[in-house]
Amino acid sequence: MIEPFRIEIPQADLDDLAARLDRTRWPDELPDAGWGYGIPIQRVRELATRWRDGYDWRVHEAALNAFPQFTTVIDGAKVHFLHVRSPEPGALPLVLTHGWPGSIVEFLDVIGPLTDPARHGGDPADAFHLVVPSIPGFGFSGPTTEAGWHFERVGWAWVELMSRLGYERYGAQGGDWGTAISLAAGAAAPERVVGVHVNFLPTPPSSQPVALADPEDRERLERTRHYLANVPGYMRIQGTRPQTLAYGLADSPVGQLAWIADKFTEWVDPASTIDDDRVLTNVMLYWLTGTAGSSARIYAESQGRHRPAGDSVPLGVAVFPHDIVLPVRELARSRFHVTHWTEFDHGGHFAAMEAPDSLVADVREFFRSVRAAS
Repeated sequence: MIEPFRIEIPQADLDDLAARLDRTRWPDELPDAGWGYGIPIQRVRELATRWRDGYDWRVHEAALNAFPQFTTVIDGAKVHFLHVRSPEPGALPLVLTHGWPGSIVEFLDVIGPLTDPARHGGDPADAFHLVVPSIPGFGFSGPTTEAGWHFERVGWAWVELMSRLGYERYGAQGGDWGTAISLAAGAAAPERVVGVHVNFLPTPPSSQPVALADPEDRERLERTRHYLANVPGYMRIQGTRPQTLAYGLADSPVGQLAWIADKFTEWVDPASTIDDDRVLTNVMLYWLTGTAGSSARIYAESQGRHRPAGDSVPLGVAVFPHDIVLPVRELARSRFHVTHWTEFDHGGHFAAMEAPDSLVADVREFFRSVRAAS
């Protein structure tokens, strides 16, 4: 059963948030520490002040409610999703998947251009019907109630979701966990998924040494090796102690803010300008739904699982230079059916927020070739 959904946060919840912000107990900070130990107090205070005194949730709640929203239960988990149909009858269905610490808020700037390209200077033939779900355990999907919600299970759930919506052939797009989930959906239903487009594709070293001719590929592989040998603290904590972390983040809005805002600085192009209110709206989807712990669990649940590889579903890759790690083209082509590859000169991990025009253009280009072939 699919039921309509509308975001209606009780005023009491907003009043509680304001009171908690007023009572923030701030930590100390070493002089001239900068970012050496994590996000600086000055930046968190700046965001917290905006959150308390200038940010208006009701404005952003209304903006989200402008899109048709629904919920359904799949494999025992509630799934919340936007379903925005294109006015073009021949539009291709496309499921967009966020990651951590993102949410459906990541895609707000690309929904219009993807569903109605004619109104945004594009070709109507590039139109998509969009399905934008909240991963189980994230946002308005709410906390999961049982173990086992790893990325492959989410991919299987998306196949079921698209089937319930009556879509027999469709594409998938994502970054961060959205990459793994989109690839998992393609592996689960290659006869239905016409193509997968990603804007994040880690390519760790293979068990068999590979001689890379391109110096840039060698540099990227070394960067990936270093990243894997020095796994960031957030990943270790969320992959091993998500419940312990949850107590602090569920109780302290500034704790939740700092945990997320840290990544919205570290993982982006320094030249990018993600609006502070957009970051705060993203944080609100974690705070208001109490999903700090359940969203972190995907790291623990997915331990030991590898992103599916395969040569049956076409893969398009958009590479943004300030992402966490960059893919090695030769390794990617040895593991996937890569039919499209674009290198950009700007943008980072949150491509839909940092470089929406570039991402939209690349998604259109990739699926244009897929449509022609299918």
